[in-house]
Amino acid sequence: MTIAYLGLGSNLGDRLANIERALVLIEDHPAILPVSTSSYYETEPVLPEGLPPEQRRQEWFINAVTAIQAEMEPAELLDVCLDIERELGRVRDEQSRWAARVIDIDILLYGSEIITLEKPELTIPHPHMHERAFVLVPMLELCPDLNHPVLNKSISKLHLDLEEPEEVQLYGLRSE
Repeated sequence: MTIAYLGLGSNLGDRLANIERALVLIEDHPAILPVSTSSYYETEPVLPEGLPPEQRRQEWFINAVTAIQAEMEPAELLDVCLDIERELGRVRDEQSRWAARVIDIDILLYGSEIITLEKPELTIPHPHMHERAFVLVPMLELCPDLNHPVLNKSISKLHLDLEEPEEVQLYGLRSE
């Protein structure tokens, strides 16, 4: 079995319930064994410049990272993640790419594998994980010394290298 790391995020509806339900569905899968899950964090949305003002006003996310043992291929794990997103009401299309979302589940790492597939669309390590504090901060809890298989830097070093990280706070501590 391979250790994989999944990033979860929600900024629509009952954000906490969405994350917790997704974790239950992940852990209930017969080919997945839960290892550990980070604390929950509230994080400001990371949005590209040029979005219309109505799309720039979004609720903060609740994010977490979960480590699992997966007894399946990465493309199968992607299918499981996408099925859970659909079950919880997530719509994935080009129009909703930067929209608020009920749940987002990304495969961040799958062992030390480096994968780029066009069908299904899958890139491991996640191509932006090293740029996002909302991924790196929860990973610091779980695996600070784990090396990124492409960049050959630890999670701790990747976090230290962030130039302008988005705001990340433990869930429940952020003053609005």
